[in-house]
Amino acid sequence: MQTDSGLALRQLVAFLLLLGVLAGAVLLARGARLEPADFTFNNGTEVQTLDPATVTGVPEGRVIRAIFEGLVIKDPRTLEPLPGVAESWEISADGLTYTFHLRPDARWSNGDRVTADDFLYSYERFLSPATGAEYAYQLWYVRGARAYSTDIDDHGDPIHDFSSVGIQAPDESTLVIELEAPTPFFLDLMAFYPLFPVNRRGIEEAKQRFPQTWTTEWLKPENIVTNGPYRIAFRRVNDRIRLVKNELYWDRDNVAFDTIDITAIEKDSTMLNFYLTGEANFIDRLTSNVVPQMMPREDFNPVPYLGVYFYRVNTQKPPFDDPRVRRALWLTIPRQTICEKIKKMGEVPASSLVPPLPGYEGARARPGDADEARSLLAQAGYGPGGKPLPTIEIHYNTSEAHRDIAEVIAEAWAQELGVNAKLLNQEWKVYLDTQTNLEFDVSRSAWIGDYADPNTFLDMFVTGGGNNKTGWSNAEYDRLIHEASRELDREKRARILHDAEAILMEEMPILPIYFYVTQNVVDPRLGGFYENVQDEHFPKFWYWMDDEELAAKRAAYPDDGRHEWVTSHGPHEGKYSPAQLRRRGARQ
Repeated sequence: MQTDSGLALRQLVAFLLLLGVLAGAVLLARGARLEPADFTFNNGTEVQTLDPATVTGVPEGRVIRAIFEGLVIKDPRTLEPLPGVAESWEISADGLTYTFHLRPDARWSNGDRVTADDFLYSYERFLSPATGAEYAYQLWYVRGARAYSTDIDDHGDPIHDFSSVGIQAPDESTLVIELEAPTPFFLDLMAFYPLFPVNRRGIEEAKQRFPQTWTTEWLKPENIVTNGPYRIAFRRVNDRIRLVKNELYWDRDNVAFDTIDITAIEKDSTMLNFYLTGEANFIDRLTSNVVPQMMPREDFNPVPYLGVYFYRVNTQKPPFDDPRVRRALWLTIPRQTICEKIKKMGEVPASSLVPPLPGYEGARARPGDADEARSLLAQAGYGPGGKPLPTIEIHYNTSEAHRDIAEVIAEAWAQELGVNAKLLNQEWKVYLDTQTNLEFDVSRSAWIGDYADPNTFLDMFVTGGGNNKTGWSNAEYDRLIHEASRELDREKRARILHDAEAILMEEMPILPIYFYVTQNVVDPRLGGFYENVQDEHFPKFWYWMDDEELAAKRAAYPDDGRHEWVTSHGPHEGKYSPAQLRRRGARQ
């Protein structure tokens, strides 16, 4: 029976196909001579780099999780730590010392064994000021790591020897890490992709062969050495990255897909075309005008997750150096309208940086209205009777949704504050550089929790933090974040972090807009894919539930009886509808 929503979606698809025919034709032409991959997902943009130490973006993380592996990996459903390169570990009674035992069969794609020395080399490189890792502070929980990163001489080199850092390798199979203070989320950090190891021999060989360009040459598909479930077969810029199963991976027998394509389509409508025509099996976002038609579908199931959409403000640039101006801008952002009229997926307007988390009460910004906003501008010397507020440039990366939101905010600022705003759209790499260099007025941003703790949001805004990107600094905020890092009592630690967030929300170097829900559209046949609070997904665990051969060697997830029906020899012989497939494990 044809439903109204089904008819509307088919009509919309036809319209989108007409609009996207040129872009789609180019994409398909590029991939036409290729054998189709076992699985294809769209990454939304070209990746900036595949060097784990220097990445910051979600698109890069998706690829790195497939080709590299850290000491631990994550359960795809609960996100609890599971053994990765380390097959086991012990934590000392005082919570300060972690001893990891590496697998004897963990191998790099060049045949080298993955050893504790690889992690020593990778962590030293990660912490070195010369690397410029924006996430370096994530390893500052290790004894001596902060001083190694920040105490530098006139040439920018570390003053301290790396031996002063609490990371040791007693033998090639053992890695010992000593912390400054107990850190309850430390194992989660070990599963975080910037802390994945890199192969020293691969980098050194690139230095010898390409002395002028080695920093990019070692990352090319023909040169990069990886240790994850997949390796890169080739890369076509602005088209796709083809992954193939890593035949040397320690758990290769439990990796189902032999090939995965990762495409780089930025335009939302083209992305949806790609999925609906069967060229992709997974896309991570939708344009808002199709949400009502997609909601009833089996392959679209948005749920809340640990992410916040906000604008960064360049606090080093007048008039944005005045917190009254920043608060006036936030008070006039129509957050409810953005959630209901643009996003339409159940997003919640945000008045804090940290999304809802068990055991933590976020510090919300004080409520107010447009009258207060105009009064604040007047107090700062702008508006009627004062100088005009200069035109504000709203900076964002390529996305129709980001553009729509920026247009609504620009209109609201014009109506409520009499402020002109213009939009600046940049592709991903240029956008990231613009943020890092503080070459913006206000900039579209988002943060997805690296682990389920408020610290993952709050510690990036300490003075000089690699992911601060606002120029904002507050000594009391810094003190509280440092104090929380050493506090063992959970309730007291939560109160300290709350007090820090209250300072952030009072001074507003960031303008919170909404808390995320997932937007994934996923083929219902896919097993091993679970919606979770961090919207993190791991190709190692994916398989087709209705393919007997693939299901038989499905990803290495402990079987709790949910999958017995997959084989033709089980008690549930036969095929299932998409709804039944999903209920039986694909997206529980």
